[in-house]
Amino acid sequence: MSKLKTIYICSSCGTQSPKWMGHCSQCGAWNSYQEETIHKKDPAGKDPASQWKKNYSGAQSQKPIPLEEVEAGMVSRHDTGDEELNRVLGGGLVRGSVTLLAGQPGIGKSTLLLQMALSAQYGSVLYVSGEESEEQIKLRANRLGKSQQGVYLYAETRVDLILSETGKLKAGLLIIDSIQTLISAEVDSSPGTITQIRECTAELIRFAKETGTPVIIIGHITKEGDIAGPKVLEHMVDTVLQFEGDRHYTFRILRTLKNRFGSTDEMSMYQMEADGLHPVSNPSEILLSRHSERLSGSAVACTVEGLRPLLIETQALVSPAVYGTPQRVATGFDGKRLAMLLAVLEKRCGFQLGMMDVFLNLAGGIRISDPGLDLAVVASLISSLKDHPLHRQICFAAEVGLSGEVRAVSRIDLRIQEAERLGFKAICISRYNGDPEQLRTGDIRIVPLATVNELYEKVFEH
Repeated sequence: MSKLKTIYICSSCGTQSPKWMGHCSQCGAWNSYQEETIHKKDPAGKDPASQWKKNYSGAQSQKPIPLEEVEAGMVSRHDTGDEELNRVLGGGLVRGSVTLLAGQPGIGKSTLLLQMALSAQYGSVLYVSGEESEEQIKLRANRLGKSQQGVYLYAETRVDLILSETGKLKAGLLIIDSIQTLISAEVDSSPGTITQIRECTAELIRFAKETGTPVIIIGHITKEGDIAGPKVLEHMVDTVLQFEGDRHYTFRILRTLKNRFGSTDEMSMYQMEADGLHPVSNPSEILLSRHSERLSGSAVACTVEGLRPLLIETQALVSPAVYGTPQRVATGFDGKRLAMLLAVLEKRCGFQLGMMDVFLNLAGGIRISDPGLDLAVVASLISSLKDHPLHRQICFAAEVGLSGEVRAVSRIDLRIQEAERLGFKAICISRYNGDPEQLRTGDIRIVPLATVNELYEKVFEH
């Protein structure tokens, strides 16, 4: 007989409790417990994997293997047909891996995966949609203008039926759109609840590992920007990708948050067009402004995302506060770090910024967390405050400390090479990055700095 059970589950860490609690004892989150009514099947019932195992002869049960007998070979990867997507995945999709792709509504998650399904060489691909009909997906596929052979659509939400059909097709790739719409026969609760998401993901992972079929899952995010569902969802999957960007901009950023088979520092950029998402192979040229006149408050930062150097324009506007309380607004940059840099300029350099409105923006709607962005932000703030335009062929790559020192950053050789490749004549770096003569690879001039005061003396007083 089935049993009806009511429990409370923490949405942050997945901890279960028989009663509601305001504070989670495991992760420390407040008001995170949600009530779940679970209708579990009899433990003596059938294995939920019995159906798809009948249709999938390649499924194998795992057995204990001595560690010394395990062959440490290269990981087998599949080309996705998209160089930028291959980059964030570490070289391609790994056989039997489970990937979670999350992002805002309308950012282009479904478009990106449909493009991959139409481009990749997997034999047959099963695209499961619990949110859209076959007709809607067909219209999107027609706009992409690619061959649709080998791609199968399936509008279903029951995970056991999905895995059974995947076994019948012998699909080489399974795409789930989205995990919040799936339901498991083992749990009697609404789709999108913590229990359903956890159980459905567990069945998909079991299927992927036993059959070697790559599975890609689309996940929703909350209004705070976190991936919806229990935090354990991110721990269960092999790779977590975050799709970022403003729907009002054409650029999209794909970041790696977790990857068991590659680096977690990679980033790729796409441009949304009428016929789909186009990879941007050289983001630096797009993110730099093309205006001809010299304007104050603009500085170019040379950052690094993973192994990719990226030049981006920082724009600052400093003006007297019209209202009583000065505003501090940062777009694409950490607001607390901006407040720290303003305090450094006021304390160490003597600039009066206490009654100034400060607005900071990273061009292109991109968000960067590289500390090497600090020096460019400081330069743009001083440029706007003094109304002194910077030379258009100078860029910056260094971190700024609380005592006003200019600190060294990693991969300085890549930053210098990228700046020289794009035609910059000079780059300001930390003196502690090494001998400028040894770092120089061409005609670019390297300006070593030790403090923010030296930045003002060498860059703005000439």
